[in-house]
Amino acid sequence: MPADPISPAPGQNEEQAVLVLRLAGPLQSWGDRSAFNRRESRPQPTKSGVVGLLAAAAGRPRGADLADLVDLRLGVRVDQPGTLLRDYHTVSDYRDRPLPQAGVNAKGVQKPTSPAKDTHVTHRYYLQDAVFVAAVQGPAALVATLAEAIRRPAFPLALGRRSCVPTQPLAIGAVRGGTLEDALAEEPWQAGRVAKEAFRRRATRGPQPFSPHHIDLAATFDDPSGDDTVQDVPRSFAPRDRGFSTRRIRHAWLDVPTGFAPSATIAQPASAAGGHDPFALLGW
Repeated sequence: MPADPISPAPGQNEEQAVLVLRLAGPLQSWGDRSAFNRRESRPQPTKSGVVGLLAAAAGRPRGADLADLVDLRLGVRVDQPGTLLRDYHTVSDYRDRPLPQAGVNAKGVQKPTSPAKDTHVTHRYYLQDAVFVAAVQGPAALVATLAEAIRRPAFPLALGRRSCVPTQPLAIGAVRGGTLEDALAEEPWQAGRVAKEAFRRRATRGPQPFSPHHIDLAATFDDPSGDDTVQDVPRSFAPRDRGFSTRRIRHAWLDVPTGFAPSATIAQPASAAGGHDPFALLGW
């Protein structure tokens, strides 16, 4: 069952609409912190990443006001969690100078490395083969404008980092009414073909068959009464004025339709049919 919907915030009593996005690609990276030579990724899309994607689609420059986009309520469903990838990177000074160290002197200038160091290893983390369904809810006019912008983006779109190109299409269906919770609970499972087939095999050929028509998926929702806090709300994307504030979120599980044909039947265990399936314990 979908989680209880959240009442609109003060000032948001105008007609609301929901835009649903499928965030999938070979690589994604949703960082909420960066420290010198380390760029991590959260296990699911951040609000700053989704707001950045919407702002790029709408053609907003980095220093533009983000207030209306930040006020959109966000929900994210994990359809395929993917796996974490650490990419090997090195950095060097293009002027062929030794690299500075992280420490600074009294004037705030980085100190030189001692002994001199020309190359430094950095760590970049990505999610590979992940699929998420993200939905934003807000004023119907704004959401409709963003939906059109996603289909005809002004700037290139990325899944958290510029090198992470999304698969198309991003927008799922038309702008819809109802609540954020309903939209994410009703949208069929968006995992890739391999993941879907593996789930179908487990459902219909395992030692304890179950219905392949629904699957439980983890989701998070913006919720002022939520029991968790994340620091990923962007104040600005301006290079010299980047900053983030916190938001409260609620974790939930959604019973989601898989999209398999209704005619799909649930197989009986091989033992019930009088035979022996050597792969039954493996769930194949």
